[in-house]
Amino acid sequence: MAGEPIEKSGNFDEMHDPSGNTRPAYADYCTWYKEQEPAYLKRKNSEADESFRRTGITFNVYGEDEAEERLIPFDMVPRIITAAEWRRLTRGIEQRVRALNSFLYDLYHRQEIVRAGRLPERLLRDNAAWLPNMVGMTPPGGIYTHIVGIDLVRTGPDEFFVLEDNARTPSGVSYMLENRETMMAMFPDLFSRVAVEQVSNYPRRLARSLAACAPPKFDAAGGRKPNVAVLTPGIYNSAYFEHAFLADQMGAELVEGTDLRVVGGRVQMRTTRGFEPVDVLYRRVDDDYLDPLTFEPDSVLGVPGIMDVYRSGGITIANAPGTGVSDDKAIYSFMPEIVEFYTGEKPLLPNVQTWRCADPDSLAYVLDNLDELVVKEVHGSGGYGMLIGPTATKKEIRAFRAKLEANPQNYIAQPTLSLSTCPIYTRAGLAPRHVDLRPFVLVSPEGIDITPGGLTRVALKKGSLVVNSSQGGGTKDTWVLKD
Repeated sequence: MAGEPIEKSGNFDEMHDPSGNTRPAYADYCTWYKEQEPAYLKRKNSEADESFRRTGITFNVYGEDEAEERLIPFDMVPRIITAAEWRRLTRGIEQRVRALNSFLYDLYHRQEIVRAGRLPERLLRDNAAWLPNMVGMTPPGGIYTHIVGIDLVRTGPDEFFVLEDNARTPSGVSYMLENRETMMAMFPDLFSRVAVEQVSNYPRRLARSLAACAPPKFDAAGGRKPNVAVLTPGIYNSAYFEHAFLADQMGAELVEGTDLRVVGGRVQMRTTRGFEPVDVLYRRVDDDYLDPLTFEPDSVLGVPGIMDVYRSGGITIANAPGTGVSDDKAIYSFMPEIVEFYTGEKPLLPNVQTWRCADPDSLAYVLDNLDELVVKEVHGSGGYGMLIGPTATKKEIRAFRAKLEANPQNYIAQPTLSLSTCPIYTRAGLAPRHVDLRPFVLVSPEGIDITPGGLTRVALKKGSLVVNSSQGGGTKDTWVLKD
C-alpha cells in the first residue's frame, strides 16, 4: 500500500488473505491508506510518538539499571474487527464473565464445584490468592468481578481462544482510550469514511457501573450520589498513569491509603471540606496491602480497618478481595469445566490446550517436549517467568527443566500457537506482527457491559510472541466496525 512492500508471514494475516487481497474488514481503511503520501504517513508516525511523550503515557519497569519510565510504543495501523465477529466474541465473553462471578461466589460459600469433584480442593488450599477472610462474605450486589479483562488470541478466520482471565485488577484501558484519541486527532477524515464503534464513553460507563454497586449502607437521602474513589499505591506504581487518568475521566477522587481512614464505621477520605464517606473504592492495590490489620501488617498502601467496614456492608471494594484466585493459570485450565458447571452450556470461547504440570503424566509430556511448548508460572504475569520453547536456547531449556522438576505444581504448559498478525507501520513498509486482544468488561447489578474493541497489544519485535510492554511490545487502536 502507498507503494510500500508488505512483508509476509505464515500466520493468519488479519488484513490480507493468502493471495494478498485485502480482507473485507480492512477494505475502507486500505482504500484510504493507498491515497496517502508516504512522507505524510512518516510525519504522522513521528507526531504520534511525540503526542504520547507530551501526554506522559509511560509505564515503569522494575529491577533494571536503565531508566524506570518508558514510553508505551504505539502503532498507527489499526486492528479492525467486523461487527459480526464482535457479536460472536461478546457472547462468549459474557458467558465466561458470568461463570467467573458464579465461580467466585461458590468458592467463598459452599464450594459446590469442589464437592462435585469438578475442581481439586488443592487448587484452593495451595493458592495464596484465595482469602479465608472472604469465606461467607457476599459483596454488595453479589458482584466479585466489577472490571474484567479477558485476553484473547486469534489463529484463523473464526478461531479465537482465551489466553488468560484478568479478574483482579486488569490494566490497560487508559491506553485503549489514548490510542483512539490519538488516531482521531491525527486522522479525522479517516473516521468520517470508516464507521467505528466508539470507546471514549468508557469512563462514563465505568463511573455508572461502579455507582450501581453502592453498598447496603449507602444513604441516597437528599439525592446524594455514591462517592467513588480510585485507590492507587502512588506515583511509583507501573500503572499510575492509568489510575490518575481514570479518576480524572470519571470525575472521581484519586486517593492513596494515607488519604483514607475509618471514621464512625465508614471509610472516609480527607477533603478540603473535612472527611467525606467513600461508598465505592476502585482499588488498584493488591489484596496483601489493602488492610494492614487483616493482611500484610507492614503495609502503608492500604487502609487499617477497611475489611471490617467491607464485611459490615459499609463500602464496596472493586474488584472484591479474593478475586485473584480466578487469575491463576492452573484454575484457568479448568475453565471449560467451570463454564459448563455454572451455565449448563459448553464454552463459546475455548481455552488454549493446557497441560497441568502438577499431574505426573502431563509433567512427563512437558519435560519431553520443552523445546516445542510455552511454559508459564501459574501466578506469573507480564511475560515474566515463562519459557517459549521454540525460541529458547539449550541453556534456558535446561534451567527451566530444573525448575519444573523441583516445583511442578507452579507451572502449566501450552502449545506454541500460530498467533494472528496485523501489519505495523515501519520505515521499510508494512510488516506483520503478532497481536492479542484484551476486551474490557464492566459488571454491576444492572448487567454486563462490554466495550466494543479493547486493547490490542502487539509484539513489535519480528517473530516475537510476547506482546507485553515490559517485554518490548506496543499497542494499537482497536476498531469494531458498525453494521
